[in-house]
Amino acid sequence: MAAKKDRIVIHLACTGCKERNYTTSKNKRNDPARLEFKKYCRRERKVMLHRETK
Repeated sequence: MAAKKDRIVIHLACTGCKERNYTTSKNKRNDPARLEFKKYCRRERKVMLHRETK
């Protein structure tokens, strides 16, 4: 079985309230840049842009 060496766990933070709402994983080799997703923010109560944080 192959190990998942290239995949890392990342946190997504809301651009409005800066709260870390989501976690996901990404492949560092295929996606070296920071990821951005439109996700629902509970504090803002609307869909906001979430960016990868360190």
